[in-house]
Amino acid sequence: MKALRWMAIAILIAGGALTCRAAYQQAKGKLAGVLIRREWDSETCTGKLQAPWPSADVRPVARLQIPRLGYDQVVLEGATQRTLAFGPAHMLNGAGFGEHGNLLLAGHRDSWFLPLEKIETGDAIVVAWYDSRTKSVNEKEYRVSFVRVVNPNELSLLAPTAEDALTLITCYPFGHTRTSPQRFIVRALPANSTG
Repeated sequence: MKALRWMAIAILIAGGALTCRAAYQQAKGKLAGVLIRREWDSETCTGKLQAPWPSADVRPVARLQIPRLGYDQVVLEGATQRTLAFGPAHMLNGAGFGEHGNLLLAGHRDSWFLPLEKIETGDAIVVAWYDSRTKSVNEKEYRVSFVRVVNPNELSLLAPTAEDALTLITCYPFGHTRTSPQRFIVRALPANSTG
């Protein structure tokens, strides 16, 4: 009987510790999001680039909006595993913001890019970025041209393009599944383009 009581106490302590850890991680993520958004707002007003918190190795570089979905996220520079934990990110092998070519943005399928499961052809996507040369915020509107589910080794949609394009990529299927054997690709072209 005594052993059973100690086992129950140990299980309660372990459960409490796991619950506290999960709550801590969630609170930490929410706080990081607030600090990243605050730094983006500050950067666009003052033009000064600073880390969102003293030891941060992430930097906000743009804002991504999909009005029909109510989607509004700050984009971070460099799509590394660590950066993607804090938000959608700019893939450095694509075009830069305001540059000609294929602008590539990646995000997790169970958080930052989960709303993409409801995106449709023709939806507007707005990208805003701070241009340090002109000391102003520039904005470009795109329209979703197509949505595709592809195998991970299908990289043609991530290749440089002759025309301006925006490509959003995440794993597929959406949500908290054990595996994500495919990739979900959204290709958008500038709203003022004729093609």
